[in-house]
Amino acid sequence: MIYIDTDFDNIDIDAALPLLSEQRREKVLRLKKQTDRKLSVAVYLLLKRALRETYGIEENPLFGYEAGGKPYLQGHPDIFFNLSHCRHAAICIVDKEPVGIDIESIRPFNADLAHYVLNDSEYQHVTSADSPATEFIRLWTTKESLLKLSGTGLREDLKSLLSNCANIDFTTVVNDKYIYTWCRNAK
Repeated sequence: MIYIDTDFDNIDIDAALPLLSEQRREKVLRLKKQTDRKLSVAVYLLLKRALRETYGIEENPLFGYEAGGKPYLQGHPDIFFNLSHCRHAAICIVDKEPVGIDIESIRPFNADLAHYVLNDSEYQHVTSADSPATEFIRLWTTKESLLKLSGTGLREDLKSLLSNCANIDFTTVVNDKYIYTWCRNAK
């Protein structure tokens, strides 16, 4: 189940802090920018809502972390989740299988960044698309969702990342302000 919040600007941080676990409160308060604090609160509250509505879990989720840094829910090894946010939205996915999700705002195409993360074929595909900016963000969220599924983060070779993913199902949603992609192992 996917939950999205695009109205996080209205979050009152002081009012929201008591709704968070101590672990999440500490993380939120370490963030310097107010927007980052609001996004961190928004994505956590989405996870709380998802756990309540999907699994009937009322308590604040606590995170543990795998060796590569991927978070998991302490006390709930059978529930998988992933969180992401960008300047336009916060997003959460929960499932009974491992999942990865990434959301990114659509922004102007950056050829230098594209050369850094795309292989030659991907770069050609992006630059020949009707909207290179949109196509680049679509590919970026695809790659990032896969990294989040695996828990490896940006330590992988980004150019060859999608070459061996025939066993992964990807779903991408394009909005006028953002794009998100989620993935899971194919069944």
